[in-house]
Amino acid sequence: MEAEIDEVSEFLRQVTPERRHGEARALDALFREVTGWNPVLWKGGMLGYGRYDYTYASGHSGSWFATGFAPRRARLSIYIMPGYADFDVILTRLGKHKVGKSCLYLNKLADADQGVLAELIRAGLRDLAGHWPVRPS
Repeated sequence: MEAEIDEVSEFLRQVTPERRHGEARALDALFREVTGWNPVLWKGGMLGYGRYDYTYASGHSGSWFATGFAPRRARLSIYIMPGYADFDVILTRLGKHKVGKSCLYLNKLADADQGVLAELIRAGLRDLAGHWPVRPS
């Protein structure tokens, strides 16, 4: 666990540009507060909070993080897994954003209402837990 914390700290320290660095630190604090979990650095520069194991009807199975984010250079990617639910009611109050299947994109963190983002993270975790058991990272 200690190695994972050091890995996350190093990852956050290296996020660029400077504006994105500050946003990554703010998102990390928000995700830690909302979830109560420490992050794990996943392949592709994604910080994940919590995890779940899944097995699809096809037999494909795996393990993935329950929620998290990636501080990309062009925009922030917020992962609300696995994208089963329709969160339009919450998203209308969030602020400027774009959505993918299970990903929310923000050009800058200031575009989003932090309280609404916290609500969205909690809603995503509740939805996920209705499909797969979620456990701490």
